[in-house]
Amino acid sequence: MRRLISGAVAAVLATYLIITATSASAADTLLSQGKPATASSVESAAFPASNAVDGNLGTRWSSAFSDPQWLQVDLGASATITSIVLDWESAYARSFSVKASANAQSWTTLYSTAAGAGGKQTVNVNGTARYVRLETTTRATQWGVSLNEFQVYGTGGGTTPTIPPGAVRVAEFLADCPFSHRLPDDPIIFPNLPGASHMHSFFGAAGTNAYSTVDTLLNANSNCNPSIDKSSYWIPTLYRDNVPVEPVTGIFYYLGEGVRDDLIAQTQPLPLGLRIVAGNAKATGPSDNTISRWSCLHAGHVGSSADFVNCPAGSMLESYLDFPHCWDGRNLDSTDHKSHMAYPVNNACPASHPVVVPKLRQVMRYPVTGDPARLRLASGGGFTMHGDFFNAWPVEEMARRVNDCIRPIIKCGTDGRP
Repeated sequence: MRRLISGAVAAVLATYLIITATSASAADTLLSQGKPATASSVESAAFPASNAVDGNLGTRWSSAFSDPQWLQVDLGASATITSIVLDWESAYARSFSVKASANAQSWTTLYSTAAGAGGKQTVNVNGTARYVRLETTTRATQWGVSLNEFQVYGTGGGTTPTIPPGAVRVAEFLADCPFSHRLPDDPIIFPNLPGASHMHSFFGAAGTNAYSTVDTLLNANSNCNPSIDKSSYWIPTLYRDNVPVEPVTGIFYYLGEGVRDDLIAQTQPLPLGLRIVAGNAKATGPSDNTISRWSCLHAGHVGSSADFVNCPAGSMLESYLDFPHCWDGRNLDSTDHKSHMAYPVNNACPASHPVVVPKLRQVMRYPVTGDPARLRLASGGGFTMHGDFFNAWPVEEMARRVNDCIRPIIKCGTDGRP
């Protein structure tokens, strides 16, 4: 009898929530439909996060069969949030919370329950944020958690950028940062330990050293174009005949590639303070490194290699390095400085690293040609080429570029505009 009464009460409560939310949301706008969505995991490629915000009740997001899980939507800009509709599939969450954030890092709880009843559930909330996240802690079934639709109502939010006439359909923005200084420091690998590293060449934020933090970078001058990019980038110094040689410039491209177009549309801004390391500084031979590549400017016939190449006169030695761009959605760094990031697999991010962020491509051009035997890196052979990135883009500037350039697949310049 008690179970029947509890079930009846739950049914009445669920009906009440639907009625109150329908009247509340009727005066507001559905902000989440079609916006970039990410999740902690997916049951399979057939149930992506984007299914929860596509407006189609015939599709759904479904997580892996474990706790906890999360689903997040980026509204594109700050919005006043008044109600949330959770249209659960039969695999629902017993305990969950709805949280909001201005930057996808610091979260405020708008609603929490340990008595979720499934079905179509609506809660009235009061908050202002750009990002809205559902966090589930206890599943009600043996399966994962699954939503037909995750709807956020309110006012504000961002709109999908209009593709300007003549726009080049490449998802890209960039920073052009010349060489700044050299130090045997590495604020990611050896923080607060000056002189503990091999020699590095630094670009971007001026004065980067072993003691640098996100706050010191944000308060530093930058030699990048645009100067609002306060990030720090560094690489092992190149030597020719044991004399240091610096690139004529360092170009850092932020790209939407390596994943399907629908996932590019869900790209999230690189979070402030994120640290990424790419390449293998401890490689013992070319077979240890499949990420970095050396080639020759305007001499494509030479080909590319994991080790130094012999560039003809009139050319320049080039280095290309792509950074991983699948983030675990939680950690700005990790013990090995790599585990919080991953590379895509089969044009999608792995379930362990579900958040797509812009791919950083580091391009260096050195004024050297000829015999590669005269060259070495501070870390060893050419195959030890690696790069470090400490993100200090202002949050709003990074978000604007992702929204205006990466997601709609538009080629932008250093100013973040087509």
